[in-house]
Amino acid sequence: MKLRVGHLSIVGKRDNNEDACYVDPQKRFFLVADGMGGQSAGERASSLAMEIVPQKLQLMDFNRATADQAIKAIDDSVNQANYEIMALGELDAKLKNMGTTIVFLIQVAGTMYAGGVGDSRVYLLRDGKLEQLTTDHSLTQALLDAGTLTPEEAANHRFKNVLYRFLGCKEGGQGTTPTQVQPRIGDKFLLCSDGVTGGADDEVLARIMSEGTDPQKTAEAIVQAATDGGSKDNITGVVVFIDP
Repeated sequence: MKLRVGHLSIVGKRDNNEDACYVDPQKRFFLVADGMGGQSAGERASSLAMEIVPQKLQLMDFNRATADQAIKAIDDSVNQANYEIMALGELDAKLKNMGTTIVFLIQVAGTMYAGGVGDSRVYLLRDGKLEQLTTDHSLTQALLDAGTLTPEEAANHRFKNVLYRFLGCKEGGQGTTPTQVQPRIGDKFLLCSDGVTGGADDEVLARIMSEGTDPQKTAEAIVQAATDGGSKDNITGVVVFIDP
């Protein structure tokens, strides 16, 4: 299989960009992070995650690792980032309470692993159907799962952006429980911050992904759709196409 990739991250309607993304030059893994904590703190947290996680992942044998070995390597890399973000937040008062989400798509021995911490997302478009591969670690999602909120109520709920797990808190180091996908020719993956989903719903994303033939133009179209849809946040998308 051949992987083609496109990515774009913009400030949007914020003063600075606390989002960050990483595309492995060998196309083995892809990351998106959405920092929080305001100004330099959020930027520092997301950039730290994009520095530490790739460094740790590089130690894995992407060609031969078993599923258990892959998941352990992924969790170890995310846990290391979580620890260092927490430690720096304790050392520097200006960075106190900083944090970041993270999502990943990692190819190991022919299997794709998708997961993360926080409310950034990974989607798979297969046979025209869009599926979310990650679970939002937000209070709204927890209320949805408990059946105390309807999807309509959740869309504009006051706890929509309140996270109970992210990198920078103790719960951020509790594992990533990645979804395993056996990729097929024609599959299209999207990794994105909530700046995308805050302006473009699943129907819009599915249409753009279905129509896209070039991953870079598709990533740009998704970011533009989120902007046009009224997203008030930084907007970041990474698009991965699986080709013959």
